Amino acid sequence: MKKLTVACTALMLAVATGASAAPFKYDLPAETAKLRPATGPGFDAAQNNCLSCHSPDYLAMQPPKLGRAFWTAEVAKMVNVFKAKIAPDDAKLIAEYLDANY
Repeated sequence: MKKLTVACTALMLAVATGASAAPFKYDLPAETAKLRPATGPGFDAAQNNCLSCHSPDYLAMQPPKLGRAFWTAEVAKMVNVFKAKIAPDDAKLIAEYLDANY
């Protein structure tokens, strides 16, 4: 009987709070982060590929001067693990850009 009382109480509480609950609406601030400025095809490739999935803040959070091998592996991970649709030529340019600027 005790389990039934607890279950009924939980059900009534869920129904009571669910009936009056309205969905929350959040107004997010405008995106202000940008890739570090550079010229050339690597910047363009990063603009066109990386920012479709994450903010440039993610790149800025990495320790500085990790090197070409690190960035090549990171871009490969985005392609192979996370299935980012990055062309092989763009992947090379992105790694070069990230190595030079982050």
